[in-house]
Amino acid sequence: MNEKSKLLDQFGAWNRFVLQLANQEWHTPIDEGKWTIHDIVSHIMMWDKYFYEEAIYPIANGKPVTVSDLDFDAFNREAVDYGKTLAKEDLIALTTRCRNLLLETIARFDDDTFSREYAEGKFTVRTYLEDFIWHDRHHMAQIEEYRRKSGND
Repeated sequence: MNEKSKLLDQFGAWNRFVLQLANQEWHTPIDEGKWTIHDIVSHIMMWDKYFYEEAIYPIANGKPVTVSDLDFDAFNREAVDYGKTLAKEDLIALTTRCRNLLLETIARFDDDTFSREYAEGKFTVRTYLEDFIWHDRHHMAQIEEYRRKSGND
């Protein structure tokens, strides 16, 4: 298995994890002052959507990458607020669809496209996957700790 395949497999772990949570209670904060599972899933889905629209889709279509420095706190608040408009089942479907779109598109990239620097060196597909695998795992660990403490594992 090459590096891209390994990274895509690790990036795909989020969908497998979310599907395992389908019968979990999603609307209780995972800790005092923290988000709910629903909030976390919406947050990650919106980052997936953003990077697909601003980087991965443009790369796949020979267009400029338009990722920019965002106000992360504002983006995350908007992502959580958007998630509150969706039923759990709809959020799961949208989350897996967004992640699968990323996975399928990146899988088609050749090695040069996968490794090339875009947006004046601010973005590579490889580092995007590495960063967001870390991000996924961070939130997965939070949810697993919540499930362990609450007896819902």
